Amino acid sequence: MELRPLEFLIVDILTFNVYNYIMEKIESIMFVCHGNICRSPTAEFVMKDILAKRKITSVQISSAAVSSEEIFNGTGNPVYPPAKAVLLRHGIDCGNKRAVLLKKSDYDKYSLFAVMDSSNLKNAIDIFGGDPHNKIKKLGCFTNGKNISDPWYTRDFETAFKDIENNCIALADIIAKQ
Repeated sequence: MELRPLEFLIVDILTFNVYNYIMEKIESIMFVCHGNICRSPTAEFVMKDILAKRKITSVQISSAAVSSEEIFNGTGNPVYPPAKAVLLRHGIDCGNKRAVLLKKSDYDKYSLFAVMDSSNLKNAIDIFGGDPHNKIKKLGCFTNGKNISDPWYTRDFETAFKDIENNCIALADIIAKQ
């Protein structure tokens, strides 16, 4: 029996682990958050670190924003200093990463869009004009199904890092089994 998009959503909510069974091979991941200065770049560089340590080099990783708030005259802001500091405390360098905006054309370039929360999910679907190939997932669904809280508001960058790291490890486990 083939599952339709609504049924995917129901299965996602009930099991959180359905990705082992329904996802195509993951060859590229775009992490997505509101401004691309805290959560999504953290996820991008945490995942790159995890995959490098596992010697998995075949997966392209990047991140983007659903909002242009952190992009001025075509140039994105750098990773927010407290987020960058948490990455560095964990031995991860995000270099000169700057915010970029998610574009409709990205949909065909990536096999998975891992968004940080329900608002990002809605906005990504709006930007793409839908999700006909069921590529957009909340990152939190790889462990407990929860949103990744936004440290811009909570000021708890360490908890956001840990939540992102735990979900990236779970996602990397899926990738390793492909």
